Amino acid sequence: MLVRKFIQWSQGASATARADGVAALARAYLYSEMSAEERRETESALYALLDDPSPLPRRAMAECFAGAPDAPLALIHGLARDQSEVSAVVLTRSPLLADADLIDCAVVGDSAAQAAIALRAELSPAVCASLAEIAGREAAIALAVNESANIPDFALRRMVERFGDDGEVREALLGRAWLPATVRAHLADATARALAAFVVSRQWLSAPRSERIARDNRDRATMIIASGCADYSEETAALAAYLRVAGQITPGVALRALLCGQKGLFEATLAELTGLSARRIAGVVREPWSDGFAAVYAKAGFPAGLLIVFRSALAALARLKSGHEEEGALRLPLIQAVLADCAGADPALANVTSLLRRFELDATRDEARRRVAQVTAQVNGEMDNRESVQERTAQTRSRAAEDSPLLFGLPTTLTPRLEGPEADTGVLVDLAALERELLAA
Repeated sequence: MLVRKFIQWSQGASATARADGVAALARAYLYSEMSAEERRETESALYALLDDPSPLPRRAMAECFAGAPDAPLALIHGLARDQSEVSAVVLTRSPLLADADLIDCAVVGDSAAQAAIALRAELSPAVCASLAEIAGREAAIALAVNESANIPDFALRRMVERFGDDGEVREALLGRAWLPATVRAHLADATARALAAFVVSRQWLSAPRSERIARDNRDRATMIIASGCADYSEETAALAAYLRVAGQITPGVALRALLCGQKGLFEATLAELTGLSARRIAGVVREPWSDGFAAVYAKAGFPAGLLIVFRSALAALARLKSGHEEEGALRLPLIQAVLADCAGADPALANVTSLLRRFELDATRDEARRRVAQVTAQVNGEMDNRESVQERTAQTRSRAAEDSPLLFGLPTTLTPRLEGPEADTGVLVDLAALERELLAA
């Protein structure tokens, strides 16, 4: 009887009043004791309100039933496929929507609906992969900032492929607590390309120079990423596989890896290029002057003329101890050792010598920056200590002034009143100078 009266009343009520009435009816359905007949009538009234011309009653239903596990399933499906103003609440919170339902809603929904799905807690890998493939920019950002979303590695890479030129998407991805090495390398590549295109469009640098700078920065970022991986692990192998697919494995990159001390990345690169096992690669790398290493080197497709350079780098890496270089930075002693070994060797090494000189310059500049940073920190620390001492001295003087009422606190100079013959002398007593002398003593 109550439901019938509600239906009759709703036909002449305003949209706001209908929304309030729907909310009351939904709460009664969820929390009050109803007979089976009353529940059926209530559900019928709620289903009928799915066709309400105003979104306000449907929004009120969505807010009431969004987090309810015992809400009418058909009603939840209807609200989830409504306009995004209504569906977003249900898509974000309802526990009754399966992965297939969420994927279907993402396909037919707009960017707001897709973003609502992307913000769900504990989002499954299947839904994350679908969003990475079909969702728009806003949903990609929402998915990236959702730390509870179980995003597969390939879905993260797909997001970079689609939105790598968007700075906000890159920032959202980099803000995640953890990213696979392959995704970080992909982001570094996308950032380098975006910056290169920007400086060329502004005519700040020529296209060849900007490409060179972007490539060097990308390779430097790759070494930093590799330094965060284990010496030789599945993640390092995955990084090498990505570099090969992306066309970033070159003799220069392999040599940079050795000169940065990233022996694990070099071994993973050889394993990726040759198809040999990691154990066999590690064995031949330990003896760079052997015929076995020469055979593996040739199988990898590297230039034969550079074999001596890689042998020298591996020998120097085994001989020299690691210093205090930053992770992923070029090591100046290694570069200098390779340059010394290659000096006066094959004249065909002129190009690689030029590359080594560039590496040497980069390493020297990095070392100079670190030293300047250390000196600056020391100077700043000394200045802070000096200011602290001066502040303590000023506090001491202030306390001394408060403790000496007979002297401090009086006017800094005064003319004493003298009587007798000395009255015309005009003697001045400088109390400020006297105070300084007493404190100095």
